[in-house]
Amino acid sequence: MSEHGYESGRLNLPFVGISTFGKRPYVEDWSKIDADVAVLGAPFDFGTQWRAGARFGPRAVREASTLFSFGHAGAYDHEDDATYLGGDVRIVDVGDADIVHTDTITSHANIKTGVEAILNAGALPVIIGGDHSVNIPCIEAFAGRGDIHILQIDAHLDFVDERHGVTRGHGNPMRRAAENDYVTGLTQLGIRNVSSTAKEGYADARTMGSTILSVRQVRKAGVAGALASVPKGARVYVTIDIDAFCPSIAPGTGTPSHGGFLYYEVLELLQAVARSHEVVGIDLVEVAPDYDPTGSTAILAAQILLNFLGFIFHERNTAS
Repeated sequence: MSEHGYESGRLNLPFVGISTFGKRPYVEDWSKIDADVAVLGAPFDFGTQWRAGARFGPRAVREASTLFSFGHAGAYDHEDDATYLGGDVRIVDVGDADIVHTDTITSHANIKTGVEAILNAGALPVIIGGDHSVNIPCIEAFAGRGDIHILQIDAHLDFVDERHGVTRGHGNPMRRAAENDYVTGLTQLGIRNVSSTAKEGYADARTMGSTILSVRQVRKAGVAGALASVPKGARVYVTIDIDAFCPSIAPGTGTPSHGGFLYYEVLELLQAVARSHEVVGIDLVEVAPDYDPTGSTAILAAQILLNFLGFIFHERNTAS
């Protein structure tokens, strides 16, 4: 019988204490990260083209994640007959990158510094946004660290090159990623409806190595078919925009798009990726909590991240 954290003498219920991610330890000094996973907040939303508010995403997702703080014995899933995120998986919260209001370049540089510190420590970086432009410095932090393939789960293609001089907004990140020689390709799932990317952007994306599937196409192809474009043996960076989900379950975002994924559709995609590939980085973006007074969007985001981490480390531990 595994020893549960509750047996240490404190009940420590989710609404008690400081809201770090999953109520895990806080590490303020980025030169002293010693963990398997480090969670970094990127509360930046100057790249939005419509509704702002994703700057409060990291705070909301952290608070929501306390609902899933099950103590040191992890969480048992009876469907998988597996206990996920036990005490052997060391997760820390390293706080937020410093954001300088109205200054995209400096703010992105600070986010990149945080991701680099996590990578230098040998930990898996998990970044909570913030708008999707925060993916740009996250991917830049991987320069010189080997090839990666990007799996994007999103309603929008985000492949705009430049518009009115803007090259680092939340419509640009996948274009900026594809320009890096260490990004060998992109698999873009859930893309639907009208977005900021024009027809030529879709053509550019395909020319630069993207496979693009809508929600309906993913459902028709199934999990294996949807992930068929992720090369065998590729190291995968996963970027999740919360608007990939149907706004009926995730209304708390700046650019909701109807017809999105449901929870288990995304969960099964992530579990399949964790089983088949090495996941080297994760970001989850565009949670704007003020548009969802129920808090369900932030809870969904926290649940997806914790489950995904559980899948990743279960596979690593099984393989070893």
